[in-house]
Amino acid sequence: MLDDSEVASAEQAPPAMGRRERKKAATRQAIADAALRLFLERGYDDVGIREIADAADVSTTTLFKHFPVKEALVFDEEAAGEARLLSAVRDRPPGQSIPAALREHALRHRRLAGTGDPDFAAFLELVDSTPALRDYHQAAWLRHTAALARVIAEESGLPADDPACTALAHFALEAPSAVRGRPGTHQALTRVFDLLERGWQNIAP
Repeated sequence: MLDDSEVASAEQAPPAMGRRERKKAATRQAIADAALRLFLERGYDDVGIREIADAADVSTTTLFKHFPVKEALVFDEEAAGEARLLSAVRDRPPGQSIPAALREHALRHRRLAGTGDPDFAAFLELVDSTPALRDYHQAAWLRHTAALARVIAEESGLPADDPACTALAHFALEAPSAVRGRPGTHQALTRVFDLLERGWQNIAP
């Protein structure tokens, strides 16, 4: 017989993927892996969609069902990224402000970039050296603004359409782009969030 904690865990666990969903996920992953491998080997602009489809052993039609544009092939975990972003706010330690939680989330990504992982370093170099990927990534990242603003409002007890929540979400997501390429990125990012923190203190209940 399950105890209360086991019952709660079972209720919270996501339903198991069916065979069809597992096959779709595996196909999507195979396409993304093939694309990234080819991009890293030869450069983003020198690899065509048909080459990627052939490398993943799928048709171009199947490829476009999973990835509507070429740039999306490099960023295949947007949903997971948004989930981590929202969790940083919802699951922040007691007493930690929302701007501080978002700062820690941004700095955590910077620390990951500096861990010396050659695969991650190669990925970052690919994105940073390809204007189309940089622009796509920034636009995709800013698409999380509405979801983040809703969570900020929920956590703050403010109306869902409060413009201050939208502004904080937008500027928090813009912060990494604002300091990219500058010396002392860690300190620069911290300064940006310190500014957001001071402004938020005058608004949050």
